Amino acid sequence: MPHVVVKLWPGKSEQQKTRLAEEIVKDVMAVLHYGEESVSLAIEEVKPEDWTEKVYKPDIQKKWDKLYKKPGYSPSKLYKKPGYSPSDLE
Repeated sequence: MPHVVVKLWPGKSEQQKTRLAEEIVKDVMAVLHYGEESVSLAIEEVKPEDWTEKVYKPDIQKKWDKLYKKPGYSPSKLYKKPGYSPSDLE
């Protein structure tokens, strides 16, 4: 019974979030051979200024050994002004 939680910054449309959820659920079903009724998914929006404390430290830094996909950024590189975009790190 997989439950997937996606945490992201605010600003994506409901259409984008719905499509993301649909695609993730399809992949979980295909790879793990579960029916749609067995998969649940939540999307949690986290403000950029809260990302380090609410996501990076508890879900990434403290669980580094459990990550199957590690981020290519560190919290010290996060620019915390409104309007920041992840592409600003590139």
